[in-house]
Amino acid sequence: MDNVPLEKNIYTPDSYLRNPGGLAREMFRDLGRCRYLAWRLFIRNMTAQYRQTVLGFLWLLLPPLVQTAVWVFLNSQKILKVGVTDIPYPVFVLTGMLLWQVFSEALLSPQQHVSAAKSMLTKIRFPHEAILLAAIGQVLVNFLVRAGLLIMVLLWFDMPLSTSLFYAPIGVLALMGFGMMIGLLLLPFSLLYGDVQRLLVMAVSLWFFVTPVIYPVPTSNWAVFIANLNPMTPLLVTSRQLLTGGALTHLTPFLIITVVTLILSMVGWVFYRIAMPHLIERIGA
Repeated sequence: MDNVPLEKNIYTPDSYLRNPGGLAREMFRDLGRCRYLAWRLFIRNMTAQYRQTVLGFLWLLLPPLVQTAVWVFLNSQKILKVGVTDIPYPVFVLTGMLLWQVFSEALLSPQQHVSAAKSMLTKIRFPHEAILLAAIGQVLVNFLVRAGLLIMVLLWFDMPLSTSLFYAPIGVLALMGFGMMIGLLLLPFSLLYGDVQRLLVMAVSLWFFVTPVIYPVPTSNWAVFIANLNPMTPLLVTSRQLLTGGALTHLTPFLIITVVTLILSMVGWVFYRIAMPHLIERIGA
């Protein structure tokens, strides 16, 4: 029998940050090594999410449908004045709700998935990037299921499927990346202090109402100032315009925020990489 060389792990007291090149190589190496584990975690999470439900994956469609129906009803009864939209209001709200769910799920998923894997983290040594890849996969699949509903609604309202649909994944990935970036940066604090997770859920709920999800971008009064400060405004508006074939009115800030998101995501990944051993030690204590 041939001798198979064993992988060697060398532990030193030096900080990871003293050798950024080595840290980067190790991070990307582990990212490639954990693909199969990430796939198994993704399958386990998707199966467990709907294992004891009757409707199964329909639960991905019911919340946005019900929420859209509520806002459409309020607008039709003049209880809520949203102004004029470039596309039929039901389509406007549904696309906004679906895109907002991409962001909110991505933002909350790092903490949720790491918390769900606590027992495995304390017993097995494996690349922790597998948890993040599984979380990203779940957010993407959830959106793809809901995207089928959106296409049917577009056809129902006789809206042409524009060629901008081919670029819509860029907007969706930008929204998901923005949410994951915030979630990664806050992950160590949310795992150590339960208050952070509760405050984060509350912040997401408030953030929803200052983002043009159910109403067009404000053009007057103090709301314009808030919309301009809100990084979610160009991300969500541009993604909606790509999905529905509208004119790209916020493309420049969309590109700037996307580039900043990529940079901060790398920072969050390094932060995650360095913090996880200490967090696992605290979890297992």
